[in-house]
Amino acid sequence: MTMWGWRLGVVVVLAAICVSGPGGPGVIRSASDLGPLPADRYGYTPQDYQRSQRASALLVRLCMAERGHRDFPLDPRYPSDPVVATAVGTDYGALDLAAARRWGYGWDPVKSLALGPTGRRMTDAEYADFPACNAESSRRLLRGIDVKRDWLYASTRAVEVDKAVKRDPRLRAAWDVWSRCVAEQGFTRYPDPVAAYTDSAWQRGSDGNTRHSQRERATAVADVICKRRHHTAELWHAARAQQQTLDITRHRDRYTAGLQALRTYRATVAEVLRKLG
Repeated sequence: MTMWGWRLGVVVVLAAICVSGPGGPGVIRSASDLGPLPADRYGYTPQDYQRSQRASALLVRLCMAERGHRDFPLDPRYPSDPVVATAVGTDYGALDLAAARRWGYGWDPVKSLALGPTGRRMTDAEYADFPACNAESSRRLLRGIDVKRDWLYASTRAVEVDKAVKRDPRLRAAWDVWSRCVAEQGFTRYPDPVAAYTDSAWQRGSDGNTRHSQRERATAVADVICKRRHHTAELWHAARAQQQTLDITRHRDRYTAGLQALRTYRATVAEVLRKLG
């Protein structure tokens, strides 16, 4: 995409937001509201994750049954609860104003509890056989795929693409405008929205959630208001789209091979679900 194309894309996005009016349908509350990105079609989706988790669980249960564990649960807990370390990531930082007011840079703790396994605990004997069955399940689902070369190729390029996005002078200017806006409201002048989101002052726990302090919540509110006022997320999204388009053009064959690998994986998952239900 040329510089003119980048500017035109931003104009189209901002025009759509202006037409919707303040607080209307064009208000950005999540990354999905910004629309798809060029690399999305080459990537692993939430639906892929859900379906593959189900397929993997079915294959593991079959393997465990073959090893004598006839009633192994589909979603087992470990014999003892492990320490959970959750990586917290965000594409654009906080975007939802209502969530920022209530939870700051964290979320409702009930959501963290809901993510845990729903089945019974594994016995020690089951736990001894579980790793081998889990590995066998992964091999089955990745059959026919050159994992080192093709598997999720777009995600392997994401780091380099993100570096290029962060070097974009137009995006850096947009971040600077956002940063000044947040500082003018009495908060830290962060270099970019991710720095605000990941500030150690929010004291994230092992589940990735924060303490929801008054300062945290007030900062998150200012963050979101400034993003909306200056269309920070929209400009950021446009910069990401430009760099992804360039990278796909430069590495077309590899992206295509990665997409074919993903399609092979999806077909295998579908086959497992069809046979094992």
